[in-house]
Amino acid sequence: MNSFRTALRLMAPLCVMGLAVAAAAPKGMTEAGFRASVATLASDEFEGRKPGQIGETRALDWIEGQFRALGLKPGLTNGYRQPVMLVEIKADPSARLEIAGSAGKLSLAYADDAVVWTRRVRPTAELAQSPMVFVGHGIHAPEYGWDDYADVDMHGKTAVILVNDPGYRDATLFRGKNMTYYGRWVYKYEEAMRQGAEGALIIHQTGPAAYGWDVVRNSNTGPLLEPDAADGHAARAAVEGWVSNESARKLFSLAGLDLDAMEKAATKPGFKPVPLNLTASVNLKNTVRRTQSANVVGVLPGAQHPKEYVLYMAHWDHFGNSKDSGGTGDTIYNGAVDNATGVAGILEVAKAFKAGKRPDRSVVFVAVTAEESGLLGSAYYGQNPVLPLSQTAAAINIDAMFPIGRMHDIEVVGYGASELEDYLKEATTKQGRVIRPDAEPEKGHYFRSDHFNLAKHGVPSLYTETGIDAVTHPAGYGQAFKDDYTANRYHKPSDEYSADWDVSGILEDLQLLHAVGARVANDRHWPEWYPKSEFKAIRDASRAQAH
Repeated sequence: MNSFRTALRLMAPLCVMGLAVAAAAPKGMTEAGFRASVATLASDEFEGRKPGQIGETRALDWIEGQFRALGLKPGLTNGYRQPVMLVEIKADPSARLEIAGSAGKLSLAYADDAVVWTRRVRPTAELAQSPMVFVGHGIHAPEYGWDDYADVDMHGKTAVILVNDPGYRDATLFRGKNMTYYGRWVYKYEEAMRQGAEGALIIHQTGPAAYGWDVVRNSNTGPLLEPDAADGHAARAAVEGWVSNESARKLFSLAGLDLDAMEKAATKPGFKPVPLNLTASVNLKNTVRRTQSANVVGVLPGAQHPKEYVLYMAHWDHFGNSKDSGGTGDTIYNGAVDNATGVAGILEVAKAFKAGKRPDRSVVFVAVTAEESGLLGSAYYGQNPVLPLSQTAAAINIDAMFPIGRMHDIEVVGYGASELEDYLKEATTKQGRVIRPDAEPEKGHYFRSDHFNLAKHGVPSLYTETGIDAVTHPAGYGQAFKDDYTANRYHKPSDEYSADWDVSGILEDLQLLHAVGARVANDRHWPEWYPKSEFKAIRDASRAQAH
């Protein structure tokens, strides 16, 4: 950090002319309060806030205490904490994915050639000569006139699927380079299950996936945490996984097909599934361990419509203390930016709502667990909502706010999703600022933070990030700061709070998010997804059932 700051001092500062003066924070929201919360949560005393370690107990106790002190009502009948049942499933790495056809066989090694697992809470799972079908992008999207599963019965079969959505390969399709939910691997597994598939295998390609094979391997080998399905029901396909690009090419060659040609065919409207005349077999042996964490839920009841809700969320967890796994030096992953800032942020927003006129709709504050393990706390809330999602007008997520100082811009991740962006634009205009669309829409960052687990249930959800156009620093400062953080502090023990942080920009962003929530909380209108959103049909159906 010192070398980064030294380099920036050598850059001439900008002379800012005609800029709106710094916005005044709403009553109740203070810099001192924000700093104190971040400093506490990111202190060594909280030991990195990992579920299952002592830091979890300390974080949950502290957050609940803050909700109580603010006078927020418990979200549950028996208190503030929603128990989140988690299950850890670890597959035996000796498993091999065996592919067979009339032209021969292909044996894919675990981790190197393919990564396979089961999300079913069972000691074993298998594919036994399951017929393989290439289903293109694996998408069923009526609003785009797209059905990769047309005229095929997938029961007992294994879907072989391209990553991302057709817009990545042809900008005239879907939302072009702006990845939709249909491009996310989570959706592809879910849709394969809905179609009755016994197995679902995604072909890895670094460009459309936005990460290399090492990320796939490292993220999906070893213990996997999942929300617990107590009865072990088949909520997902029996076997899921990824196949490396090199292995996929061999697989298609064994079927007498060319992968590149099939990818082109699958990007054309009207594509139909292609039986590969191959079978897939694998036997998984799992070690299963159950555990429990908690989301913390506090509610400010609405004055006029208390059974309608605006929800703010932030994850409280991080990576804990690595001393028990042989860590040396600084072993505490303090998680100051990620995500003590988010929890401190929802607390400051809560203070602002408490200090002002009580809103018409109720405002809900949720500190969720296990984000770092795969958005598990928010997934559990989405599947087991404390308050009805059909009655939740909007969700606003705060995750990792950067202490860069005041910014001309604020970035909207997943830009072009819902009317909440219109509300945000009005608020930014009053601050003399602008909205910046997601800089890398093809990577689907909108689907990689906690709000996504409410969006997928239809709740219009807003997720912003710190901008890059700094007010009192040279051009390039904001991006350089973020890049330096990613390289040197992201998910490392060095993500620590410092008293010399410039949090002025964070406070202005919090004012914007408070303004958006206040607009929704005091308006009879229900924010809507934009017409082409993949979540609109879900929302329309849930609202229709609510009436």
